[in-house]
Amino acid sequence: MIIVTGATGKLGRRTVERLLDRVPADRVGVSVRDPRKAQDLAERGVRVRQGNFDDPTSLAHAFEGAEQLLLVSVDRTGEECVTGHRVAVDAAVQAGVGRILYTSQMGAAHDSRFQACRDHAETEDMLRATGLPWTALRNGYYAASALQFLEPARHTGEIALPADGPVAWTGHDDLAEATAAILTGEGRFEGPTPPLTGSEALDFDAVAEIAAHATGRPFTRTVVPDDAFREQAVAHGAPAPLADLLLSIFVAARNGEFTAVDPTLADLIGRKPVGFDSLLEQAWAE
Repeated sequence: MIIVTGATGKLGRRTVERLLDRVPADRVGVSVRDPRKAQDLAERGVRVRQGNFDDPTSLAHAFEGAEQLLLVSVDRTGEECVTGHRVAVDAAVQAGVGRILYTSQMGAAHDSRFQACRDHAETEDMLRATGLPWTALRNGYYAASALQFLEPARHTGEIALPADGPVAWTGHDDLAEATAAILTGEGRFEGPTPPLTGSEALDFDAVAEIAAHATGRPFTRTVVPDDAFREQAVAHGAPAPLADLLLSIFVAARNGEFTAVDPTLADLIGRKPVGFDSLLEQAWAE
C-alpha cells in the first residue's frame, strides 16, 4: 500500500489524485489530521486514517501496512518543523514502512540562506540514518509562491520586491504527476533526486515581462531594500519571524540557490512542464 501524508493539502491531494489514475483505490491510503476533509476519498475506496505529527501513536496506526510512505513536509520552519519530521520518520520505522519518499526542495543544504532548505537538509539526514530505502524529492520552488508575491501587482502593475535572482518556478500539478510516477515505479531514485524543476529559471524582471504579455498592461519591477521590505511586511501584520523568512527567499535566490534547471521532471511526466506564463494566466483568470 502507498500511504500519503498531508493528503488534503495542495501537493498531497494532487498526488493522491494522480495515484488513483494509476493504481486501484484500495492500494492507496492517506494520513490526515482531519479525516472529515478526506471523506470523498474514503467514498472512492481510499483508506483514510487520522494521523497527526504531534501524536506518534496516531501515525503508527496511519502508516500501518505501508510499502511506501510519501512524507509531505509540514508547513512549519525551524525546530518545530524538524521535530515534526523526526516524529513521522520514527513512526515510519516503527510501523515497518518499506520505503520513504520525502518532499524536499531544490537548494536543500545546511548552509542555505533559506530556513526551509536547512530544515529539508536536516530531514534528509534523518532519512539517511534510518537505514531504510529513501528518496528526497528535490522539488522546484513552487510557482504558487511567486503568484502570491505578485498578487498586489496584479492590481497596481508594480512588482515591488527585494532584489532577487533566477528561480526555477515549478507547478504543483507537474510535481504531483512526477511523484505519482515515482511511487508507481516509473523512476527509482535512491537518496536525493536531481532538481525536479520547470524548464526555465526566471527573476522578477522576467516575470514582469510575462505579466505584461499575459494581460496587455504594463508592469514595472521596483527593487525594495531588504530592510524596507521587512518593515512593510511587519506593518501589514506579518509576525517578525515570518517577515524574516519571506525576505530570506530573496536572499537565497540572489545567492543562486534556486536557479538550477534539470530535465528530470520532464522525463518523469513525459512532456515539457507547464511554463510560468501558463500558470500565471490560469491563476489570474480565476
